[in-house]
Amino acid sequence: MARMFRVLGFWTLVIGLMALAGHMTEMALLFFFQTAAFVFLGYLNLSEKAYVLIYWSYLIVAFMGFTYWTFIGMV
Repeated sequence: MARMFRVLGFWTLVIGLMALAGHMTEMALLFFFQTAAFVFLGYLNLSEKAYVLIYWSYLIVAFMGFTYWTFIGMV
């Protein structure tokens, strides 16, 4: 399970680099922060249950932020 967080870190790094190449600096910084967090979590060697709880909490926060942005931030 820890390896999956390192894979998530890799893909967020790729997305961040593409955003940086597209001159979307804020999005790139957000994805670079996520890359650092995922890689850091990937090397902690926590239990599988802890990794699942961390991932679900990440998903909840991300979807709440996305929903807020689409309904309020884009107005």
